[in-house]
Amino acid sequence: MPELPEVETTCRGIAPHIQGKVFQQIIVRQPQLRWPVSDGLAATLAGLSLSRVSRRGKYLLLATEPGTLILHLGMSGNLRITGLGQEIGKHDHVDFVFNDGTVLRFNDPRKFGAVLWTDTPVEQHPLLAGLGPEPLSDAFGADYLFSHSRNRRAPIKNLIMDSHLVVGVGNIYASESLFLAGLHPNRPAGDIGLADCQRLAEAIKTVLQRAIEQGGTTLRDFTNAEGKPGYFQQSLSVYGRKGLSCLKCAEPIQQVKIGQRASYFCKVCQH
Repeated sequence: MPELPEVETTCRGIAPHIQGKVFQQIIVRQPQLRWPVSDGLAATLAGLSLSRVSRRGKYLLLATEPGTLILHLGMSGNLRITGLGQEIGKHDHVDFVFNDGTVLRFNDPRKFGAVLWTDTPVEQHPLLAGLGPEPLSDAFGADYLFSHSRNRRAPIKNLIMDSHLVVGVGNIYASESLFLAGLHPNRPAGDIGLADCQRLAEAIKTVLQRAIEQGGTTLRDFTNAEGKPGYFQQSLSVYGRKGLSCLKCAEPIQQVKIGQRASYFCKVCQH
């Protein structure tokens, strides 16, 4: 599933090609995604100028004066910048055609993604209203994490993956951040001290920023907006490395299930 770094990479990749341009035509080949694509979307968008492309959590936001297009890549979706003559693939479900012939193509093999429109303030949309702060923002830090972890018995890994607490720390990056911070993923969140929270908050920021800079993690379906894979998976320290030597101490990396998700850690380096 595309995580925050992949979505941010996509955002940065597509923005220069479409920002400031005018929607000319919207071609919907498959309206049955996670939620149905509105019948009136094509008529709504035609003639509107795209003022800004941004990201909130794992949602891409394409803003116009009267409203915002909300895109979610689902489990395996992606966006491509193409031209009008580009061959249409089996899972190319929606094309956003701009006035200069540029096409933003939404591809989603599993149809778990979303193409939604809202004419109300986008931050009030039900999908966004309850989201926690962005992990790379000043709103997320040691004090915030410490105050929200008090009296919590849930594993710290589950807590940092809760989008109501902080957005975008998916399974891969949670495992990587906890390793960098030296914290065991199953440790109760309420037992984490302020110094631990400081290390963990800094680790989350470091891991996510590194992933963004390296283009997102390549997992099966993800490639960036230019059709090139991300390369961060080559730098993963624990995720997917069960049985391999820890990069710090050479102890075999362990795997357990926490909250029904595979979790990777080093029993020597993480406490």
